[in-house]
Amino acid sequence: MSIVTIGLDLAKHAFQVHGVDETGRVVVRRKLQRDGVEAFFAALPPCLVGMEACATAHYWARRLAALGHHVRLIPPTRVKAYVQRGKKNDATDAAAIAEAVTRPHMVFVPVKSEDQQAVLMLHRTRDMLVRQRTMLINALRAHLAEFGITAAKGRGKAGELAAGLADAAIPALARTALRELVSQIDDCDRRIATVEKEIFSWHKTNEPSRNLATIPGIGPITASLLAATVTDPSAFKNGRQMAAWLGLVPRQNSSGGKDRLGGITKAGDRSIRRLLVIGATSVIRYARTKVPGDADWLKALLDRKPARVVTVALANKMARIAWAVLTRGEVYRKPFRVPAVA
Repeated sequence: MSIVTIGLDLAKHAFQVHGVDETGRVVVRRKLQRDGVEAFFAALPPCLVGMEACATAHYWARRLAALGHHVRLIPPTRVKAYVQRGKKNDATDAAAIAEAVTRPHMVFVPVKSEDQQAVLMLHRTRDMLVRQRTMLINALRAHLAEFGITAAKGRGKAGELAAGLADAAIPALARTALRELVSQIDDCDRRIATVEKEIFSWHKTNEPSRNLATIPGIGPITASLLAATVTDPSAFKNGRQMAAWLGLVPRQNSSGGKDRLGGITKAGDRSIRRLLVIGATSVIRYARTKVPGDADWLKALLDRKPARVVTVALANKMARIAWAVLTRGEVYRKPFRVPAVA
């Protein structure tokens, strides 16, 4: 009988194939070298191919889809449940993928285009450079403190730290080392500015990203990251599912009919979650002085809950609004107060 489902375990060089027919009987189980993968699938009739959403998965999904196959990417955590206990190897991984891809309740990852992956690379590069700059500033701050030179916290105060190098109390050897740190900080600033310029340029040409930027608390950086990551908003049934995918919902530990909710799950993309929380913090900062659309809701919540809890709650709401904006293809419209009837 012909192959209808294939589980493909990806690797750098050796790929494992596990193919089954319509009855679930194993038809093919073999190892392929990287240069022989496309030739193998080109000789097969169109079938369902499952792969874990890991490194190079989107590339191979695009290549196999061009050959006529129906490719589905599965989160690795969803495949783990189907791996035979005590038999972790490439062959059993491929068999587990072939089993998981046919489950009716399985959640799949949309295949990203090359353009979307390129934008995500810009964001990952920017995130790495920002972390490196933070490390350098912290190192500079710690070293200067050893000589009694301090400055207030924050990236904007790094200039005061650099100016402290002129202090005569700093030995010449230490000044040489610290100047290297300052040079690295300046270099990171320049590189971050270059990457952000490219992100802003893409943001201006992408309609979903521009629509997302109309939401209070979401700027071009967050909007472009959301637009490039959430390629198919219809994969989520509603906004709450998208918020749960980002880990902005309480973790449950319920049993015996008793609901026990803890902190947020922190699942999903941590970069998007962090940017949403930062954006929510900026909205809350001015909630008591300005009058945004959600001012009444925020003020009432701030009176009852700690500010950080309110920040996460607002980030959850922003994720739901983002889903609605992406699904409808519209801009954000501020809510308005309905006048009371006398």
